Amino acid sequence: MNKKIKSIILFTLILFLNNGFSQQYLDRIIAIVDDDIILESEVTQSAYYMAMQSGVDPVQSPEKYLEIKKLVLQNLISSKLLLIQADKDTIEADARQVDSYLQQDLNRIIQQVGGEEKIEQTLGMPMSKFRRTRRQEIENDYRIGMVREQKFANIMVSRREVENFYKTHKDSIGNIKETVDISHILITAKPGESAKKEAFQKIKDLRKRILDGEDFATLAKQYSEDPGSASKGGDLGFVSRSTLVREYAEAALQLEPGEISDIVETNFGYHIIRLEEKRGDKIHTTHILITIKPNRDDEIAAAEKIKQIHTQLVNGSDFEEMVKEYSEDESTNKQGGHLGRFEVEQLRNMAKEFVYALKDVEPGNYSEPIKTQYGFHVLKLNAIEGAREYDIEKDWDIIESMALEYKKQQEFKKWLDEIKNEVYVEVKETEYKS
Repeated sequence: MNKKIKSIILFTLILFLNNGFSQQYLDRIIAIVDDDIILESEVTQSAYYMAMQSGVDPVQSPEKYLEIKKLVLQNLISSKLLLIQADKDTIEADARQVDSYLQQDLNRIIQQVGGEEKIEQTLGMPMSKFRRTRRQEIENDYRIGMVREQKFANIMVSRREVENFYKTHKDSIGNIKETVDISHILITAKPGESAKKEAFQKIKDLRKRILDGEDFATLAKQYSEDPGSASKGGDLGFVSRSTLVREYAEAALQLEPGEISDIVETNFGYHIIRLEEKRGDKIHTTHILITIKPNRDDEIAAAEKIKQIHTQLVNGSDFEEMVKEYSEDESTNKQGGHLGRFEVEQLRNMAKEFVYALKDVEPGNYSEPIKTQYGFHVLKLNAIEGAREYDIEKDWDIIESMALEYKKQQEFKKWLDEIKNEVYVEVKETEYKS
């Protein structure tokens, strides 16, 4: 599952808040897949987001909006079919990765929507329930991705297939816009011992205050750094053990109701846990989380390190050797720090700091050190090219990727049709039928 996993719920929430689409209405069953159902509300929420992204006004362009709704319904049906296949193939999600994605997702949603209370008001459900719902969605996305990856990982395209794809689709694949080919060295600010000690001392002091009689929920609201539960006094509600990170679950299960844990460290930071109740495999806990964040000293150290690397590069050090020695981007350091070729506008949307840093840099040279949300970078401009048409020889790798993706999509459609022949699928509403 890709780290850039997208949240339909996030965009739907934003849309609801901006457009007042939170009124209640009677739901309808739109489709049945095996023993599962798809409700009109599921289709409508996703369709409104897609329409917004496409610049389609549902009121002014009802026919276009209906086509969007049909597409959304087909995507939902496909997802349910793939989950059925995942069950058959006994494909399970990695709980640690799901938990990590969930926390990132919740932080992003809370920040963009404007707080937990606004989410709860809009959806009409407590944050603990939204957390469980969102976790299930992320787990489903993960399993669907694994099903597709296993099925199509070995698909290849021959040279003839690439050439035929290019001849057939040359007029429809568009042109290459202005592009830059870049590599980088990344240095991140990592929490040092002083940052860890600060966080540990903070959680230690809070635990002492609780043991001395101060109210757990009040302290959680004031100090907990878990955006999903702080406003609820740290309450996570009843959840199964599998939805919690291992260290947290093991510590909580050793407690008796009302008992306070020792300090528990997870990949999220330091926790104090209070067990409220046990019901079989489900537990109800409240907690206080203190995260371990880089402090100012850590930021300064990272900034100094990237400056030193830049100086060495300017003085003639080999870029790829410097990447191997210093870069902390595991996804690129085996490729000499190569990030790839990007359209300038695409790069501006992804990391506008990169575009500004590369201004006036000549191919083969380096940018000044810059800071982004990912850390500190030195960029190398490998090449820059103006807008032009695709050329099958010059752009072979890109066209080959397009041809491969096209072939996978065609195979995917055939495979879905095969699954549909084995699973009961019914679209109940006439307006959604093609």
